[in-house]
Amino acid sequence: MSDSSALLRQIPGILHGFGDKHTLLPAELQSYESTRPAKKQVHGVRIVDVTQSGQACGEADGFFTSTPGILLAVFTADCLPVIFCRKDGKQTGVVHAGWRGLIDGILELMAARINASGDTADWVVSIGPAAGACCYEVSQELTDTYMQRLDFPPSLISPVPRHLNLAAIAEAKLRALGFADIDHAGRCTICTPDETGTGFNYTSYRRNSHQREKDPAHPGISGRNQQSGIIIL
Repeated sequence: MSDSSALLRQIPGILHGFGDKHTLLPAELQSYESTRPAKKQVHGVRIVDVTQSGQACGEADGFFTSTPGILLAVFTADCLPVIFCRKDGKQTGVVHAGWRGLIDGILELMAARINASGDTADWVVSIGPAAGACCYEVSQELTDTYMQRLDFPPSLISPVPRHLNLAAIAEAKLRALGFADIDHAGRCTICTPDETGTGFNYTSYRRNSHQREKDPAHPGISGRNQQSGIIIL
């Protein structure tokens, strides 16, 4: 069963979900897949207004709509999928936020888009499964960049040396941007086991890379990234 948000479940007139390794697109969203905009995610910060089913969006990592019947979704492996919804269910958004997008301001740009026609105080946000601070080891240079560019406590940014806490950083940014409420759905994509205890619950680029280093014959994850999304009914 795919992950979902307690906050978003309270909003009438929408469907949402966060995929996993076994159900890449949550079952409740699968019948709407043909409406999903065409896009190429590039770890950037471009936000696109979506007004038509299947709209061609080019290179983009954030999507916003007030049009019913269009599935907004992003592919992720270890990056953050972040779903936005106005409390009345009339507008929605999603972003793909990895370490690049997060530091370069994709959440701030989504907040700016929302504030252009409304107020973030009328919106809730759910942060989905992504690489956790338990496993997401990065270079000292990247850790230092985050420390220098973000005005948050070092213990929030990197609770373990050279490990980034992407979800905590995202939540701190979103709260500073004035969103009404924020929750977390899902767990660490790198280490969370599946129900059998013999495999993993999520697709993980980082884990897969390590596996391929040990065994070059181990299959890659191309075409097997989980999707997280939302649709206004």
